[in-house]
This record gives sequence, C-alpha cells and structure tokens, in this order.
Amino acid sequence: MLCKPIFYALASVVVLPLVAACSPSQPTPRPKVEPVPKTDPAPIAPTAHQARPATDSHATPKPGTLKTFADWTVGCDNTLRCTLGSLLPEMGGGEDMITLNLTREPGAVANDGGKISLALETRNDQAATKRPPASFAVDGKPIALRDAAALAAAIANAQSLEILDAKGGTLATLSLKGAAAALRYVDAQQGRAGSIDAIVAKGPAPSRAPTPPLPIIAAIAPTGSPAKLTPAQIATMRKLGTCDLEGFTPETHALGGGKSLVILPCSTGAYNLIGALFIVDGAKIAAAQIDAPSGFEATGADTGTRVKSVINGGFENGVLTSYAKGRGLGDCGSHQSFVWDGTRFRLSGQADMGECRGNIDYIETWRAKVVR
Repeated sequence: MLCKPIFYALASVVVLPLVAACSPSQPTPRPKVEPVPKTDPAPIAPTAHQARPATDSHATPKPGTLKTFADWTVGCDNTLRCTLGSLLPEMGGGEDMITLNLTREPGAVANDGGKISLALETRNDQAATKRPPASFAVDGKPIALRDAAALAAAIANAQSLEILDAKGGTLATLSLKGAAAALRYVDAQQGRAGSIDAIVAKGPAPSRAPTPPLPIIAAIAPTGSPAKLTPAQIATMRKLGTCDLEGFTPETHALGGGKSLVILPCSTGAYNLIGALFIVDGAKIAAAQIDAPSGFEATGADTGTRVKSVINGGFENGVLTSYAKGRGLGDCGSHQSFVWDGTRFRLSGQADMGECRGNIDYIETWRAKVVR
C-alpha cells in the first residue's frame, strides 16, 4: 500500500535508454546536481594548493519547492528548469510501476530555449524488463517514444495515456488527472503564460521566458591524506554530536590544507543512517559548517544530532552526498550534494520527491556549477 510522505520539502533525467529492473528497495542514483552558499564566514588565507578562483558567485542556496496536482507532482530549480512527474495511485493495488517525467528547459524558443525531454522509469516494473516501452498512445493516438514535445502538448487536453511495447501491447496506463494543471504551472513559473511558447496557457504574446544563470562555486580539489583518528577524538565527536551509535566506524576523507572530513555514524533507522559531520585539523575538532539545510534538516524532520549531518552519506571525488529516504522503496525523500570551499561545504545540487507514490525519478530543485 502506497503512503503519504513522512516529511515535506523536498530531479529529473532526460535520457531514454531504459534502466534494467531492480529490487524495489534498491536506492535511486544520486542526482547530478550542484548548488551554493548563504552567508560567507570570515575569509581564511588559502594555502598554495587552495588558491581560490575569483569566479565564485556567492549565491544563497534556495532550492525550489514541489507542488502536487492530483496524480502529478511538479517543481523547478533555480534556473527555472521545470519537471513534472507522474504518480502512482495513492492506494496502490496496481501492477503498473512505470512513471513518466517531462522536463522543460528555461528560455524562449526563439533563443533556442524551451526544449522538452522525457524520462521513463521502469526499474520497479517487472513487465518492462521483458517488454520495454516502445511508444505512447494518447486518447488512442500514437506518439513516438522520444517525441517529448508532442507528448506534452497532447496530454494537456487528453483523457488517457498508455505506454506501449513494440507489439502495441499496453505496459501501463498513467492517470492524466492534474497533468494539465502541472503543465500550466510550468508555463507560469517559466514566464510563458499568455505567450506563443506556452504548452497550455497559450497566447499571442512573444515569449519573455528568462534564463537565470547557474550560480558558481569555487571549490577546493581534495589533496593529502585523511587524518588517523584517536579514540579520544572519536569520543569527543560523539559527545559534541550527541551520537551514541556503536559498531560503526567513522569515515575520514582528506580535504586539503591539512584538514579532514569525518562522517561519524550517529544513529540509524530501517533505511537511513545519520552521519554527523566534523572537520579535523591536527588536534583541532570542529563541527562542519554547511551553507544550506542538510540531511533530515532539509526535509523538516528531526536531525537527531546537534551538528550538521547527512543521511546515507558518502564522499567521493570531492563531493559529499546525502540521501534521506522517506521510506524503503526510495520513492520520496531528498538527494543532495556538497563541495568544500576551504571553509565550509556548499550545496551544489538537490533533487526531491515529496510524494511517496512510486516515482523514484527525483525532481531537480537546485543546481550550481562547480569550479575547482
């Protein structure tokens, strides 16, 4: 039985080869996103290998919010790239587990903007593993699998949407309740309402759809070796973070300039591991600073620790990630990525899904360009 999300808050891909099926409990890939900061702390003197480019835009991270219209949820990121995603029935009971996301780029069509793309998520659908989607039928009229613009225009005034296999068999039927309202919302958010570029709210006016630039983060490329923690240091961090979880080993990662990131397992649930974040610099230990709400804090839920934290976190190639899951299926929650600027971690990307209704293709709500 599908459920409502256990928290609020809270991306979307645009590729078609379809992903092979996997267990419903398998986590979704983390989003390819990247954001920025709130208030800059006092500047620190960079070391030779930490020279910071003068390109940082110092933008305050403001991830977009999601809205739900019946059986569709929709949201836009800070550049006005907008995505609407289909939702499965609230009460469950069906075998169709395919979901559809439609994404529209910002900017006027006359200026090469406004492109529409689509993504079908089939990993939780058993039939699609043997009979992959090959086309759509909207009110019985065929639409090519990759013709996202035609599909978006068609569902704005349609009653039924079927996903078909290569032989014309129905793999899934998606509800179109709320689809027109979600498309109209995208028109409004992107500044297209009443213009020739709108999908639903069409009008005679020329489009004035803006294209906000990506904020830029000047990040530090990690160098050096991670700190080797002593039992006393671990005990200090447990006390600072009010962490009482035993049996888990802290992760340490070199950041550069002699500093190391420590992800200290703090508490755990059925599918979420909270990791408290610390910076170790020689004998000094400090709670890590982040320029945006992170982990459960980003969802409005209790973080369970007095310091900044990530959920199911990791650190690879200079990117700190968090994946807060609303339930085991992974169809609601928040993905985040952060980069280190020498002083604090900066939100470089966020993707959210606020409805626990089968769609594991999260909607991008914040992006930034990272310059090392």
